[in-house]
Amino acid sequence: MRSVEEAPPRGWRWVAAAALALCALAPLARPSAAGSPLHAGGEPPAQWDGHVWRPMALSAVEQRFADRFPGRIARLTDGERVMVWREVAAPTRMLHPAADCYRGLGYRIEHAQLERDGEARLWRCFVAERDGQRVRVCERIVDAQGRAFTDASSWFWAAQLSQSTGPWQAITVARAL
Repeated sequence: MRSVEEAPPRGWRWVAAAALALCALAPLARPSAAGSPLHAGGEPPAQWDGHVWRPMALSAVEQRFADRFPGRIARLTDGERVMVWREVAAPTRMLHPAADCYRGLGYRIEHAQLERDGEARLWRCFVAERDGQRVRVCERIVDAQGRAFTDASSWFWAAQLSQSTGPWQAITVARAL
């Protein structure tokens, strides 16, 4: 994934982060041999992917969702991107594709595809557009053994059938285009 050098438009972070956290976006399922956990320890990352990540507060609505979520949710920013990090303790349908969340919020989804980043990690990525604002979103789920998924349904069934063990880390990263 490439980084953006210019400042994103005002207000996009709140919209993107709220959509991501509310929907508990996520990810992905299709095993990738190049998967590895985001980091060990079960805490949101302070550094990841060559960037320093700062925590962002969840809104009241996001916090109510997080209170019911089987795991933990954190929203972070590196100043250019917003990450929704979820540690998932058990298989759940509350973890679903980010594209579903964005569609529910009135975004048009385009250019959905699987992509490998510079670290050879596989991600499901798409562009969401609404009212002239475009956001690029990439997501994945990684299990305790480093097996990665790019589809929430495949992850759910692998976890449900004990073919993947947790805790799982679901990572969704969004940046303005």
